[in-house]
Amino acid sequence: MTTRTGHTAVQVEGLTVVFGRFVAISDLTFSVRYGEVRGLIGPNGAGKTTLLDVLTGKSRPREGRVLLDGTINLEGLNEVARVQAGIGRKFQKPSVFEALTVHENLDLACRLHPRSLPREVLERDGRKRERIERLLDIIGLTALRGAPAGVLSHGQKQWLEIGMVVVQEPKLLLLDEPVAGMSDEETARTATLIKTLRSPDRSIVVVEHDMDFVEQVADDVTVLQDGRTLFEGSMVAARQDPRVIEGYIGR
Repeated sequence: MTTRTGHTAVQVEGLTVVFGRFVAISDLTFSVRYGEVRGLIGPNGAGKTTLLDVLTGKSRPREGRVLLDGTINLEGLNEVARVQAGIGRKFQKPSVFEALTVHENLDLACRLHPRSLPREVLERDGRKRERIERLLDIIGLTALRGAPAGVLSHGQKQWLEIGMVVVQEPKLLLLDEPVAGMSDEETARTATLIKTLRSPDRSIVVVEHDMDFVEQVADDVTVLQDGRTLFEGSMVAARQDPRVIEGYIGR
């Protein structure tokens, strides 16, 4: 069976994003391969969230382009169309439906996906159930499947929301500060979860300030500063790079 491993999942070319007089991203080139977990780090205001906003269609660049699968130009596609194309994003603050059960949250996420038209939902109902059951196990919430999401801990809500994105089977999974506010134990479990979600047909981009966590999960890191690439390589090498030490770690 052919997989996409090693092929380019997303490619950003010459990206510039401007808000008024503020240049958030300047002539940025960035790419991630299928099967890869990429850490995206840097000081506040470096352009990390703006890059995710551009990838998902929330913000529009002044210059440059974004290619999915190496060929699909995302210019002109709105946020819904980009989800349909295979881009999924988990924001920093979990936004689950607290009155619904854990299982109902996953089921709803599956049904609300743009590709899940009513006829298709019915045709794939058995597959959908299997997918949800598998995800409940992966995110560690099987025992809480019938509990209202509102009773979950902060970490459990984060895992549920990750599951709600993954159930839609994205090719590109964007995780914005997935361990913010977590205990050490929850952080360790989240690292295990991300490793489990690694797939030959998916790339994962993790924005995070916890560099120990990033080192655990990421193959390589891209360090941004002032909307430009400061460094790209392993987290071990990043910690030793004078530019990264001066521009980020030393702050």
